[in-house]
Amino acid sequence: MSGVSVEPRDSHNERLLANVHPPDWKNPEAKGTYNLVVLGAGTAGLVAAAGAAGLGARVALIEKGLMGGDCLNFGCVPSKGLLRSAHAWAEAARTAGGAAPDFGAAMERVRRLRARISRHDSAGRFKGLGVDLFFGEGRFTGPRTVEVRGQALRFARAVIATGSRAGVPPIPGLAEAGYLTNETLFGLTARPERFAVIGGGPIGCEMAQAFQRLGSKVTLLEVAGRLLLKDDPEAGRMVLEALGRDGVEVHLSAKIARVEAQGSGKIIRLAGVDGREGEVRAEAILVAAGRVPRVENLGLEAAGVAFDPQKGVRVDDRLRTTNPRVFAAGDVCSRYQFTHAADFMARTVLANALFLGRQRASALVIPWCTYTDPQVAAVGTPEGEAAGQGIETQSFLQPLEGVDRAVLDGETEGFAKVWVRKGTDEIVGATVVARNAGDMIGLYALAIQKRLGLKALAGLILPYPTQAEAVRKTGDLYNRTRLTPAVKKWMSRWLRWQRGGS
Repeated sequence: MSGVSVEPRDSHNERLLANVHPPDWKNPEAKGTYNLVVLGAGTAGLVAAAGAAGLGARVALIEKGLMGGDCLNFGCVPSKGLLRSAHAWAEAARTAGGAAPDFGAAMERVRRLRARISRHDSAGRFKGLGVDLFFGEGRFTGPRTVEVRGQALRFARAVIATGSRAGVPPIPGLAEAGYLTNETLFGLTARPERFAVIGGGPIGCEMAQAFQRLGSKVTLLEVAGRLLLKDDPEAGRMVLEALGRDGVEVHLSAKIARVEAQGSGKIIRLAGVDGREGEVRAEAILVAAGRVPRVENLGLEAAGVAFDPQKGVRVDDRLRTTNPRVFAAGDVCSRYQFTHAADFMARTVLANALFLGRQRASALVIPWCTYTDPQVAAVGTPEGEAAGQGIETQSFLQPLEGVDRAVLDGETEGFAKVWVRKGTDEIVGATVVARNAGDMIGLYALAIQKRLGLKALAGLILPYPTQAEAVRKTGDLYNRTRLTPAVKKWMSRWLRWQRGGS
C-alpha cells in the first residue's frame, strides 16, 4: 500500500518503516463525526492526536509519509545522533590522536538509534491509543470534511500539522547537478570527500561541522555577512571561529552564480564583487537555506483557511485559522520551527479546540538551540528586536573564562548574556554559548516563564563546579548595579555605627 521507502534498505530502516509506515497497513473505516481530525503525524500532530484520544475524544490522524515527521526521520533525531559521533571522533583526536573517523559506522549508528526511538511514534502505538490512523494524502473538501483515499472524514474540529520542508533557492543548474536536503542527507553510506553546504543557519552550521569532523573537506556558503542570523552576532562569530578551527572553509556574503555537474562531482560557480568568478568543487551539496511550510494540496481554499505559501497557515493567538473549526500547530503556522515548540502549540490547540479554552500561543516561552560545538542557545526577545519594539534594555555578560568549570574543561570560548528591561530585573532575553548551552538556557527560560527576575537567579544555589554558574553569575552582575554610591554610603555609615563609631 505504502510506496514509501527510506534509503538505504537495511535492517534498521526496515524496522523504522515497520513502525512509522507499515507496508501492510490497512486504513480503518471512517466512524461518523470525529471530535478531532489531525492532518500530519509529526510532533504537533502526534501530540494532538494522543492527547485528544487520552481525553476520550474520537480522533482521526492522517499521514501521507512517515509518522514522526521531520524530527524523527530527517531532523532532530538523526542529526543529533550524527553530531554525537562527530563530537566523539573530534574529542578522541584532540586528546589521544585516535584513528581516522569511520563515516559508515557513524551513519549506521544513526539508523540504528532512529529505528529504536521510532516505536514511540509507531502506527501500532497510536492504534493502541484508540486513534483511527489513515495513511494517504488528506485534503479538505469543505469546512467540516477531509477526504483521504476515497473516504470522507467529518469533524467537529481539525488540526493542520503538516510541518515544513527544505526551501531550495532558485540557483541555475542546481536541480540538474543534484543536491541533498535534510530528507536525503541521512541516506548517505559513503563519505563525500568534498562536501558543500549552502546556508549558514542552524542546520547548515551543524552539518558542516559534523561532516568536517567525520573526514570530509567542507565548504560552507552563506549569502549574508554572518552566520546564525537569528542569534546574537557575537554567538555567530564564535561559531564561525569554531568551524574555522575544525577546518571548514566558510564563505560569507557568497553569491552563487550557478552550479554545474562534472562527472561524479559538481562545481559551484561564485560571482565575485569585481565580476571575477571563484569556484567550489564538491561530490555532494547540502541545501540548508531555510524552511517552507507544507500547505500545498491540502484543499485549504475549500475549508476557508487563509494561508501564504511562504509564511504558512494564518492563525490567531489561540491558533485558530480563518475557519473557526480548524486550528493549526507547528512549522506550518509558526516562526518557531522547533520540535518542542510544535509540542506545546499542540497542547494549546487541545485546550482551545476541544474545551473552549483561551490559551494563547504568545504566552509560550520557547527557547532554541543550535547544536554546534560550542552550542548556541537563546530565549526571549533578541536585543535588536527589543530595541525595534521600543524596549530599552540593559545587558549583563559573563564570559566562560570567568567560570571555574569552563576553565577546568578547557572550554572557555563562550558566554552567558542576559538583557533586562532598563531600570528593572525583568528578563527580556538571553543567549548562552557553551558546550552544553542547550541544557543551560532552561534556567533563563524558567525565570522568564515564572517572572522571577534576574536577581532571583543570583540566589540560585548550583553544584560546584558547573558551567551553569555562568547563568547565576549574570544575576550577581545585576545585583552589583544595585549597590549605588548612595546605598554604599548608607551601608558604610551603618557598619561604622555597628562597630561603635570607630
